[in-house]
Amino acid sequence: MPSADTLHASGPRAPAAGPPRRTWTLILASLGLFMVALDTLVVTTALPVLRVDLGAKLTDLEWTVNAYNLSFACLLLTGAALGDRFGRRRMFVIGLLGFSVASAAAALSSSVGVLVAARAVQGGFAAIVMPLTLTLISQAFPAEKRGMAIGLWGGIAGLAVAAGPVVGGAITNGLAWQWIFWLNVPIGLVLAPLALRRLSESFGPRPRLDLVGLALAGTGFLGLTWGLVRGNIAGWASAEVILSVLAGLALVVCFLAWQRRTRYPMLPLGLFRLRGFSTANGVSFFMYASLFGALFLMSQFLQIGLGNSPLRAGLWILPWTATPMVVAPIAGALSERWGNRPFMAAGLALQAIGLGWVAAIAEPGMGYAQLSVALTVAGVGTSMCFPTVANAVMGSVPPQEAGVASGANSAIRELGGVFGVAVLAAVFTGPGVYGSSQAFVDAFKPALWVGAALAVFGIVSALLAPRHASAPAELPTDVPSTAPAEVSTVVGAGVGADMRGDVRANAPGRAAAAPAAAAHTPQPVRTDG
Repeated sequence: MPSADTLHASGPRAPAAGPPRRTWTLILASLGLFMVALDTLVVTTALPVLRVDLGAKLTDLEWTVNAYNLSFACLLLTGAALGDRFGRRRMFVIGLLGFSVASAAAALSSSVGVLVAARAVQGGFAAIVMPLTLTLISQAFPAEKRGMAIGLWGGIAGLAVAAGPVVGGAITNGLAWQWIFWLNVPIGLVLAPLALRRLSESFGPRPRLDLVGLALAGTGFLGLTWGLVRGNIAGWASAEVILSVLAGLALVVCFLAWQRRTRYPMLPLGLFRLRGFSTANGVSFFMYASLFGALFLMSQFLQIGLGNSPLRAGLWILPWTATPMVVAPIAGALSERWGNRPFMAAGLALQAIGLGWVAAIAEPGMGYAQLSVALTVAGVGTSMCFPTVANAVMGSVPPQEAGVASGANSAIRELGGVFGVAVLAAVFTGPGVYGSSQAFVDAFKPALWVGAALAVFGIVSALLAPRHASAPAELPTDVPSTAPAEVSTVVGAGVGADMRGDVRANAPGRAAAAPAAAAHTPQPVRTDG
């Protein structure tokens, strides 16, 4: 069987393999996405029990969530790059198995330190699985059928976000907190061998791994996300936060400079010259900034402002977070005819209207009926954006660049999420906000108006997008013209199958990039409410 290096070599190739197994690809990628996205929020409703069982302090409890989110956000580009270099199916399977092992370690934790370490490892392997799910689907489906597939993928992502707090509360109440993590183990062990047998292998166009780029991107995103996550805890004027953000920005600048000069960039900057790619990522940034900033405060409003239990709060929020399962596939299918732009713009408008509606009517002890209508409006808007943003990103780049596009979009989405949480939390934070229901609501309302405003900013980016995504044959050149031609290979599915591929030779010095949308974002957790 040829090595990965052989697969990337230029020259005559064997006949192309048969088409990927689309149904299996959609099922396995969606289940992998559901597993890693569910763990983003599943632990939040178990925090009180973890405090008692493990003798944890409040700061320790925050890190049981933040450790997962930080490692996830910092390694998304790395996960996509590893898939492009060593095989997307192969790395997807490794990610599933690693995530399952880390889940078992979390379930067996006897101290909060071990649990936090296991959660960080979980987030690292989730960063491999998440971007590859969209890449695998994009490789399996032609452009004219991709909208419905990505719509279903977006619905699964939304369902995972919605189910996290509910599943966590139900398992903690009915069994034990350890089963939150044990649940992942059999799922991962079943998905991994099925993925090996049923998915087609594919590689990205670059024959070498950009190790310098990986290090700069990972540490740069770590600095930015650390500063944003810690800002409202350590204080925005603290040396920790200021130095962290400045160091992260400096490293990201170094990363961008390195990408312009290296022969094999992990994120070719020419991709951002493509209108469809840039505008879709702008929509993604502001949509997730609005969504996760509002979600972070909304879950607390339902408990502190309205007096609900964690499980009941998770159920009350379902009109907002569960709508993607119904609306996203429909929006994805309709976008194939009408284009992505109208759905992105209308979706963000509905998200802004829904959040503004909640901000206008929020009062301590308010009834569920009026709140659920406003949350449903916001949820429909979010659901319209999930598949169309992903489709716009993937449709704006050549197929062989799907992996790097997915990773870049995931990273931009994560930064948008932590930015939104940080901004809304900064507006919300003040003396005595947790002192009473009325004090909480008084601080909650202006913060939620800011969340609505972030969605409005996203509308501008959506209106600048092309109506239909169009992938160019060549990307703008950003690397030296001496760079050798690059090759992309798609390999037949099945264990022990011959490595066969359809090879597309690219022009010297090609640049490329990365998108993917999903349903997860770092959220600093407050436990003092």
